[in-house]
Amino acid sequence: MAKKLHIDWSNYNELCEELILKIAESGYQIDIIIAIMRGGAIPADLISRVLKKDTAYLCAKSYSGEKTEDIQSKEIVFSREISTTVKNMQGNVLLIDDLLDSSRTMTEAIKFLKNYGPLKGKIKNIKTAVIWRKPRAAKFPCDYVVKDLTEDLWVVQPFEKMESVTIADLKNKKKG
Repeated sequence: MAKKLHIDWSNYNELCEELILKIAESGYQIDIIIAIMRGGAIPADLISRVLKKDTAYLCAKSYSGEKTEDIQSKEIVFSREISTTVKNMQGNVLLIDDLLDSSRTMTEAIKFLKNYGPLKGKIKNIKTAVIWRKPRAAKFPCDYVVKDLTEDLWVVQPFEKMESVTIADLKNKKKG
């Protein structure tokens, strides 16, 4: 079992704010934020709210299992389409995920975006952002990183406790 780094909501929000500041202070002119789902959803939402930028969502599945300590799959599966209300995606992209474990998902997502029909030939630049980068991904040139981890820790984010909750648990909680 991997050593764990437990993050509460307060710390999670502070880390997201730090990421927002790094991006804003860099001067990068974002045209669209693309979140790698699920981990990139909350950071992308917060960044879009503060920086007033449109978002899009790319679903990716790179882990398999039923608990919070899932195993990495051999294959990364992406959604057929990117979900967004933006009619003409183009320009400078900010691609965001919560963490870089091996950098495989981020690397494959960049390839996917460059070959995705509605974006093909329309991307000026792709910059990447994460909250955490694990040691195995240290060589990946991520543009914005809040925390470079020195150990291969399992990051337990505040919303992950829901992965082990059942409907019966919620019903029992309601009963009090």
